[in-house]
Amino acid sequence: MTQDDLIYFKNWFADYTRSYYSTDTEDQKNILLKVEHTDNVCRNIVRIARGSSMDDDQTRLAETVALFHDVGRFSQYMKYKTFRDDISTNHGLLGSEILAEEKVLQRLPEDEQQMIIQAVKFHNAFAIPTVLESRVVLLLKLIRDADKADIFRVFIKYYESPVEERASATAFKVPDTTEYSAVMLSCIMNKHVASYANIRTENDFKLMKLSWVYDLHFNESVRLLVERDYLNGIINKLPQTEEIMSAVTILRDYVAQRLKNGKQ
Repeated sequence: MTQDDLIYFKNWFADYTRSYYSTDTEDQKNILLKVEHTDNVCRNIVRIARGSSMDDDQTRLAETVALFHDVGRFSQYMKYKTFRDDISTNHGLLGSEILAEEKVLQRLPEDEQQMIIQAVKFHNAFAIPTVLESRVVLLLKLIRDADKADIFRVFIKYYESPVEERASATAFKVPDTTEYSAVMLSCIMNKHVASYANIRTENDFKLMKLSWVYDLHFNESVRLLVERDYLNGIINKLPQTEEIMSAVTILRDYVAQRLKNGKQ
């Protein structure tokens, strides 16, 4: 894959996303949210790949996956007015179908086309499928880390913005109370990734995001979160109870150990 290929894909993506621009203020806000997210995920994945000593070809492939990872979000939103897959459609699967139908990748060798399509298809799965070949697994690890890192940014910005400026489809639409679920707290304390299925309140949603730290594959990804203070950005918006602070201590110790060990 060449740099010219990557430039072609970026131009195609810009044209494709512009076709979803709307005169409706709320729709446009949500579409632009995903355009900005994609741009940031591309930057994240390049940093993670280079910080993990990957070569130029691997980095270009990874950036292409980042560029297209949410290509299904645009038609998903326009049809369902939501980014929640559980009440609409699987945006990873939809994105892989769009890439195949549009034949946007056809300038690449067949094996590279399939690697990108598979990475887009499974980037949002709860866990990486074990049946995929190693090159696809590497791309999935990269995109999942880069995606998670920017989702932290998206939600910190959402929580800190005035209500009238928030992109409506960002919200998970659960009660914003002081309550939180024991199962979500347990995931943090036991170093497990929490499930969307157990979210009952906004605090559960925040705890679930924090649990994603245990699913980061590259030390560079952990370093990125720390440098940008994303973890504290979520932690500071949780009730500062003794049990939450105890869970946060475990999380912070885990992060410190990852950075100390230089784990990849």
